[in-house]
Amino acid sequence: MKPGGEARGARGEGPRKLGLCVLCGLPAAGKSTFARTLSHRLRQEQGWTVGVVAYDDVMPDAFLEEAGARPLPSQWKLLRQELLEYVEHFLLAVINGRQMSAPTNRTEAMWEDFITCLKDQDLLSSAALEAQSSYLLTKTAISGPLFLILDDNFYYQSMRYEVYQLARKYSLGFCQLFLDCSLETCLRRNGQRLRALPAETIHMMARKIEEPNPEKNAWEHNSLTVQSPACSSEASPEVTDLLLTALENPVKYVEDNMEQKETDRIVCSTSILHQADQTLRRIVSQTMKEAKDEQVPPYNLKLLAEELNKLKAEFLEDLRQGNKKYLCFQQTNELSDVISFFHYKKDSIVQKYILKQHLKF
Repeated sequence: MKPGGEARGARGEGPRKLGLCVLCGLPAAGKSTFARTLSHRLRQEQGWTVGVVAYDDVMPDAFLEEAGARPLPSQWKLLRQELLEYVEHFLLAVINGRQMSAPTNRTEAMWEDFITCLKDQDLLSSAALEAQSSYLLTKTAISGPLFLILDDNFYYQSMRYEVYQLARKYSLGFCQLFLDCSLETCLRRNGQRLRALPAETIHMMARKIEEPNPEKNAWEHNSLTVQSPACSSEASPEVTDLLLTALENPVKYVEDNMEQKETDRIVCSTSILHQADQTLRRIVSQTMKEAKDEQVPPYNLKLLAEELNKLKAEFLEDLRQGNKKYLCFQQTNELSDVISFFHYKKDSIVQKYILKQHLKF
């Protein structure tokens, strides 16, 4: 089939249909098995080209080989963003009908695993021009509708929104599949794996996971929750319809202003920086009230307020700049840790003024 040609299950004529599908859920929910089954079925029944990018197969080994340990949360975020850049390089090659070039800045082991992932699915040629850091697309990669399934936990809505932004950038189809599996089942399956995650990691994700919410987020309207483990045959028609709808209705680059404003508001409200700003403001306000109750003189109250607001501003700037000053020794970017460390620094400031006040009596 020629590039841009018609395929079974994709109605109408026009540009080649491309889509991104986010497959999310808890670790050991059955995502990888589901992705393989879905990929095979879509090739057989719909005649589509399907590629599965399993984050667990591409990211961990690359980092473990180079650093000898699992990455910290902030490093995971950078690795995830880097992997999404790799996906974009592949999509650009498909869209433009040319060779895929290697990014200038890349984690070599992770890039090699990504290339292997595409080769194993007959999307890149084994006879690629690797000496020139270029990779040839296969006939499979340039034929018919193409869906890339990104298989990861994606437990925060903001993680999935990054994929949606990529789909919007190139006017691709976009949809989400959430595998709903009980925590007990995930823990049992995880315990049977050779490289099992710590149980507390899965418990943490279960507490924090943000399932797709089409009613709240307009950009998540192409979403489907699939029950796991009994998910293969029963959900097949619904899953196919979802993917077909995404292909037939690519995300428009220019969205309705009201919808975009609402999306931006939601993304902003979920960011750690915004949450930290709101929380630290409340802490400063409550601290000043307590200082007044301790009858700290007005002049000292003014100095205290100036010090606390300066501390708050420095903490927020620290978050923006990547934790260079106050948070450089923290092992995570979780909001609770930021707040805890702010309380520690705040208390040392407040103690000076409270102690001065008590010494007067």
